[in-house]
Amino acid sequence: MNEGGDIIANTTIVDLVTKLVELVIREPYELVDVEYEKMGSDYILSILVDKPGGISVDDTTELTEIISPLLDTIQPDPFPDQYMLEVSSPGLERPLKTKESLEKAVGSYINVSLYKAIDKVKVFQGDLVSFDGDQLIIDYLDKTRKKTVSIPYQTVAKARLAVKI
Repeated sequence: MNEGGDIIANTTIVDLVTKLVELVIREPYELVDVEYEKMGSDYILSILVDKPGGISVDDTTELTEIISPLLDTIQPDPFPDQYMLEVSSPGLERPLKTKESLEKAVGSYINVSLYKAIDKVKVFQGDLVSFDGDQLIIDYLDKTRKKTVSIPYQTVAKARLAVKI
């Protein structure tokens, strides 16, 4: 299969799994992200879940027992290959996929990748000062100078929490 076909197939799998899993993940849990990717010769379906205070091993075991049989009910089977299911915590660098997750991240240190460069820069890492649904305002360091950038939301390819080093 060509590269483009893989992307479309993966999007469909991620969409199907997201819709299905959203139905069973209830408070205090929150579905953060679903990823389906090839690692070496294996395909991994990663379901990232969080809750206030963090996720325990017992939580991931319990959620895996709920999610795994559910995935087997999808007809027709969307998975072209055998895959491994991984239910885990998003960790410190959790993806910020929605406007709501960005609103909650105001005041946090984040990493943002853009579709379109701003002043020849496509990746910004800094403090998210504000987000009004349209513009992200980020304070960042350019070498040793503190700068502020306003990023249009529609130019954001990926955003995630980052760890300040």
